[in-house]
Parts: sequence; structure tokens; C-alpha cells
Amino acid sequence: MNKKIKIAIIGCGRISAKHFEAIKKHNDSLELVAVCDNNPAVLEKAIQETTVSGYSNLNALLKNTELDLAAICTPSGIHAQQVIQCAQAGCHVMTEKPMATRWKDGLEMVKACDDAGVHLFVVKQNRRNATIQLLKKAIDNKRFGKIYMVHINVFWTRPQAYYDSAKWRGTWEFDGGALMNQASHYVDLLDWLIGPVETVQAMTGSLARNIEVEDTAVMNVRWRSGALGSMSVTMLTYPKNLEGSITIIGEKGTVRIGGVAVNEIQEWQFSEPDQDDKNIHEASYETTSVYGFGHPLYYENIIKTIQGQAEAETDGREGLRSLELLIAAYLSARDGRTVPLPLEV
Repeated sequence: MNKKIKIAIIGCGRISAKHFEAIKKHNDSLELVAVCDNNPAVLEKAIQETTVSGYSNLNALLKNTELDLAAICTPSGIHAQQVIQCAQAGCHVMTEKPMATRWKDGLEMVKACDDAGVHLFVVKQNRRNATIQLLKKAIDNKRFGKIYMVHINVFWTRPQAYYDSAKWRGTWEFDGGALMNQASHYVDLLDWLIGPVETVQAMTGSLARNIEVEDTAVMNVRWRSGALGSMSVTMLTYPKNLEGSITIIGEKGTVRIGGVAVNEIQEWQFSEPDQDDKNIHEASYETTSVYGFGHPLYYENIIKTIQGQAEAETDGREGLRSLELLIAAYLSARDGRTVPLPLEV
């Protein structure tokens, strides 16, 4: 219980900074022991900043490092092979979103971790945002009554230079498009907040960026509860990130959480008052980053789970739920049809 959890960061690109910050905040429970990246300049920078051992490939790291937890921050298309590699080496694994770019890969990741007897965690830090936690509580407490309609907007911008910054960006094999990459956490909210999805319809387009995948997408959703919803996503907003929002309209309540990354409660109306109503202004926060501030809170659950004090909030099976929605959306867009869930395995 008092032993620090030895952690390594695999992939030292953009999102790794959030993991380094979270590890520092939990330095009483976590010890960063190694970093890994196949780009020499990126690896050297990470070594200089962290003063830990650096490796250019995962095999060498696993062979030479005593490790409890590996955090996978590499391109999405190689998450599966690296998670399986770490599981077979006997360490717990945390992977950034999306957990995989293929449905079968996600299933294989869960099986590999089950077989090895290790935890698989899928990062869903937006669930820990104070605004979203308040909304989740209102839904769980049935304050909306019957939910009629849900709409999500993700109006952000990613210039061509962003996609050109690395060969894997904007590819089907390693990245996925606006839905799978940038809006992945918002797709997760469709299932986690509202419930099991019955059918999905989607259209996607590469309207302005020179990439394999979509820079813009729309999706219609019918939940098993009967609720209807939609999602609009684009990475072409001029001139900067504009909005990441969710609006829920129900029998007894209407809520809109907006801002650049669901960080502002803009509408909060219910037929019956509740003590949580006084917390809505406190829950809203300023942010210049679409990543939010949920990583340290997410790490808190991982630490407690490994220590045997808690259950994993977003394990591999939980990660599969949003991956299934993403795959259903891409199948719908490709085939021009309504896709029912669950997917056939």
C-alpha cells in the first residue's frame, strides 16, 4: 500500500504533458521511472525534462525496467499492439483515447489484459470535469424525467500544419478523423450520460484538409430509451477553437454546458429545485485547453484501483462502449445506412 507505483510514459508527444503534470501531482503515490519515444529529438527533450531513463523502443524498456504501470500516449493505431505487449510483460496499462482504431483490436486488448491478470484503463478525463460530474448526477437522480433530445457540438480548428506535423496524423491506420480523434471524448458522453444506443446514422467529409480521414462529421443517434440526438463535429472552425458543448432537453429539465470544452454551465433549468443548483457557477471554469483538467483526477482512480481501494471507473470494457459507437458511425458513413448496436462480433 505504501509502495510507490512505478510508471513509464510511452510516447512523448502533445498529450504526454498532461500525464507528466498528473504524475507530479501524485508524486506521493507515483514514481516516473522511464520514458519512451522513437523520435530521437522528442525522446531527448523528455529525458532532459524528467531526468529518467529513456528508450527508443518499448521492448527495451520492458526488458530493462521494473514497471507497475505503462501509460500509452502513442498514435491510436498502435495502441493495441503496445497494450498487449505491456500486458504480456505483466504490467498494468493505461491508454489514451481512442483505445484502438479497429473494433477487433479493442476486443483483443481487453482479452490480453484479462489473460495476463492486469488492469486496462482507458483515459476518459472529461468525465471528471466538475461541469460534467454535476450533469451526470442530475441524470442519475432522474431530474430530467424522460430525456427527449440531446445535441453535441465540437467546433474546433486543426490547420493543415497540425496534420503535416507527423506522418501518422490524419491517416485511417494510425489516427482516425475528427470523430475518432478530436471528438472521441464527446462521443463517449453519448453512451455514458444518456445510456445504451440503439442505432447510429452518420455522414463524414474531408472538406478542406489534405488528409485520408474526415475533418467534418454529423451523426444522428437513437437511444434504447427512445431519446433522439445528434452530434456535429468540425476541425475547420475559423479562426480558433469555438465550442465543445452538450445540450439535453427533457420532460422536467433543460441543460446546456458549453464553452470551448464543456467547461461552462450556460443553462440549468429544472422543474424541481435541488441543493446542487447552487453549485453550477462554482462548477464552471476557465480553460484555454481543450484537454481540460481531468487527468490528475483520472490518475487518482487508477492509483486507488491498483492499490485495491477502488474499482476502475473506465476500464477496457468501458472503453469498448465508445469505440463501438465510433466504429458504428464510420460504418454508417461508408455504407450509407443506419447501423444497429451492438455490433456483430
